[in-house]
Amino acid sequence: MSVYKMIRLVGASPTSWEEAGKMAVEEAAKHVRDLRVAEVEQCDMRIENGTVVEYRTRVHMSFRYEGS
Repeated sequence: MSVYKMIRLVGASPTSWEEAGKMAVEEAAKHVRDLRVAEVEQCDMRIENGTVVEYRTRVHMSFRYEGS
């Protein structure tokens, strides 16, 4: 039997939602061991002067919980 913890991160990219989600997962992998699943919760864009300047992807990720 296993227990997993969930975290929520937001990745950002000037090019796409996919790249923003990938950035969130890759950055999390540098700090959290044993990532298992990433689920896209929401995508949005930041707009300046009527132009999209940033794509943002909110991602839920789970990893195996290793209690103390």
